[in-house]
Amino acid sequence: MNDEELMAAVAQGDRRAYDALVRAHLPAITRYSLRMLGNGRDIEDVAQETFLRLWVSAKKWDPGKAKLSTWLHRIAHNLCIDMLRKQQRVLLGERFDEELDSNSNFDNSLRNAVVEHAKEEPSSQQMIEKDSELSALNLAISKLPETQRSALLLCYYQGFSNKEAADITGLSVRALESLIARAKRSLRTQMEAHYNER
Repeated sequence: MNDEELMAAVAQGDRRAYDALVRAHLPAITRYSLRMLGNGRDIEDVAQETFLRLWVSAKKWDPGKAKLSTWLHRIAHNLCIDMLRKQQRVLLGERFDEELDSNSNFDNSLRNAVVEHAKEEPSSQQMIEKDSELSALNLAISKLPETQRSALLLCYYQGFSNKEAADITGLSVRALESLIARAKRSLRTQMEAHYNER
């Protein structure tokens, strides 16, 4: 079954179709969230909420407007931006509380799937950290403003076209391309500094 057929089944309450979609799309959503947030602590929350929204809003997805992967990345992107902004407010001294409801079997099974997949990421992260050049690049990406970082990640790491990435971020293609150009300039400057320090 393709994504459209699986989503139609999910809209009818088919749990097996839902599980198939989680298995198919969880790795990409987890990678994107990890790269956006820079740590493994929050990716579980983002992935869980993304796929909870898939379950709850399956009937609202319109395959004529966006591919399922684009739709899911838009949800994850917005959640990551929200999380980054909340973190900034916490750093400024504003307090907030978030609670996860892990009482239902539905939430627990999704949580287990997310946690299981998230366990794979640190091993790849540890391998990356061993390479000085890639480590410096990852650090440089993490220092980019969130808009530049998301534009770069969506196009160069997640494989979306500029138009799809613009749809995900809610920007025009021209604005997205401008963000990518600025991100590349910033990365070039940071990487040159890294090479000069060696």
